[in-house]
Amino acid sequence: MSTRESDFWNERSGPRIAPEHFADIVATAADLAILVSQNGRILSVMTNPLNSALGRMDHWEGRNIKDFLARDSEEKVLRHLAAVIEDRADRPVAIEVNHADGATWDFPIRYTFHQTGREGRILMLGRDLRPVAELQQRLVKAQVALERDYETQRVIETRFRVVMEASRDGLALVDVAGGRILDANRTAARLLGAGDQPMTGVAFTQEFEGRRRAEFIEALCNVAGQGDNAGLTVETRRADTVRIVPQLFRNAGERVLLCRILPGDDLSADSAAAARLADLYHQMPDAVAFVDDQGRLMDVNEAFLSLADADGLSEVRGKDITAFLGRGSVDLKTMTDASGPDIYATRFVSTYGVRVPVEIGATELKTGGHAFVIRDTSGLEALRDMGASGEPSAEVASGMTELVGSMPLRDIVASMTDVIEKQCIARAVELTNNNRVAAAEMLGLSRQSLYVKLRKFGLLNRDED
Repeated sequence: MSTRESDFWNERSGPRIAPEHFADIVATAADLAILVSQNGRILSVMTNPLNSALGRMDHWEGRNIKDFLARDSEEKVLRHLAAVIEDRADRPVAIEVNHADGATWDFPIRYTFHQTGREGRILMLGRDLRPVAELQQRLVKAQVALERDYETQRVIETRFRVVMEASRDGLALVDVAGGRILDANRTAARLLGAGDQPMTGVAFTQEFEGRRRAEFIEALCNVAGQGDNAGLTVETRRADTVRIVPQLFRNAGERVLLCRILPGDDLSADSAAAARLADLYHQMPDAVAFVDDQGRLMDVNEAFLSLADADGLSEVRGKDITAFLGRGSVDLKTMTDASGPDIYATRFVSTYGVRVPVEIGATELKTGGHAFVIRDTSGLEALRDMGASGEPSAEVASGMTELVGSMPLRDIVASMTDVIEKQCIARAVELTNNNRVAAAEMLGLSRQSLYVKLRKFGLLNRDED
């Protein structure tokens, strides 16, 4: 069915639009509509009511358009106005212009220029490019950040490859959940019999003889959890013996084993010596503890765990060594003092509060911290008590009974108190290797009070007195 309205777009002179509606159509079709004369004077300005960012521009009317253009856009606009007036066929369809209205308002507009049929008047219809510019800036920033991340990743990967290949030991990263090799260096590939072939994605367990995946990975995790530097000795499919020293860590939430693979039957002199020292450290009967400069435990052997009644290294690692010493910080300060005794006697306190007499030798390490060798002396103390057979107590008892009748009971008790006090002070001075500050802390006395008692009991040398 044909109606007269269907010929709306086919009228020769254009669609018939009422004048009162034409301005609204132009204003909403573009973000900014400007009617200018051929010399650039602004005759009329209309803004899109749907674009509130532009605001009101009534103050533009009557002024030259150059007053509201950035310097890089003045010549471009005037040249394009002249091309439209002359009706040049080679003029561009649209140009991008930067407007400037005051010190704080700067925005880009994309204009198309249209003749109005009235001599010297040009209609400029503009589209606000700020949303596009903001989106482009976001994309540029995202691209720059992405390129920076890629560059950082390439740098880290290069360093990782250099460190892996420069290591003399075989290194392999193994996924605990899947049991597959995430990465391995060439030394590890040669030790496992793969030559120079890449081992990424290969099942780690299948490289060893008679090993099941779950049990083998679990055994490696247990060795890593115990901090056992001796590692696990296994046999490869080529019947070669290797030693695996695992270290467990988390990467992006996934548990990963860093396995150091060492040849078991062709150790160098340094490696063999290190292996012997590791065996000595773990199997020696005396307890050994390594502490940092703050006194926190870093590593201990099995004898220490047995003495402390602890199940594993994780229970004691990071704890303060003073928690296991009978006199706490006093013992630690005395042992780590440069003038302290070589062998120090004290009590070792287990996790459950059991006190055991021990002798401790302390050594300061060049790499920082201290190493302590702790020997259980409970057997020797029992022998000393049996060898003494109660003789000192008999002498003291006979001395006390001889005083009965010669002085009041209060004076007898006071004299015996002085004897006991003198013996305790002498023992404290002996334990601290004549370190008066440490002895005062051990006895719970001030330094001045300790010197008074030393003079009282004649325990000071003449030159000191």
